[in-house]
Amino acid sequence: MTSSTGRKVAANIALTLDGRYHGPGGPGDADAIVPYATTEVARDHLTRIWEGATTALLGRLNAEGFLGFWPTVAEDENADPRDRGYAKWLVDTEKVVLSTTLTEAPWERTRVVNAPAADVVAELKTTGEGYILVNSSASVIKALLSADLLDRLFLMICPEIAGGGQRLFDDGLPSSKWKLTHQETGELGEIAMVYDRVR
Repeated sequence: MTSSTGRKVAANIALTLDGRYHGPGGPGDADAIVPYATTEVARDHLTRIWEGATTALLGRLNAEGFLGFWPTVAEDENADPRDRGYAKWLVDTEKVVLSTTLTEAPWERTRVVNAPAADVVAELKTTGEGYILVNSSASVIKALLSADLLDRLFLMICPEIAGGGQRLFDDGLPSSKWKLTHQETGELGEIAMVYDRVR
């Protein structure tokens, strides 16, 4: 048994009122979420998410999507300072990408791992300090919920019903109890929440 450093694992995701992280059109259908991604509450929430995190754990789709967007934000002097803060953190931090198909790392300071998310988290918790952040990678978040390895959930609830698409909280997850430690409501009705796992 390897010893743990006590590092915590957090996950961030935006969901519709019906609990979906994308719409009926598939993974690219973010019509019910995008309008709320740049509000004041959403941007403050984004800053809250990465502060204290030292490792980003991503699925392949997110890693490739983020690569096409965030590095340019990090360089954009006209971008919102909160967006730039997150972008610079993401570019500079240690990144671990879970993939069965990638053969080389798509970013600097990135390693690709072909292993179950729970095993990767167990390994990451043996070294270093600071949060391990799973950022919007639903497949990874689902795996860690199934293994009861998440300590904190950053949720952004968007006030729309998508009516189709993938849900985050599938039937069959182990039961767990959470404490609301932060809540903020935006002008459009979006709600940013932070839940900590009660163990």
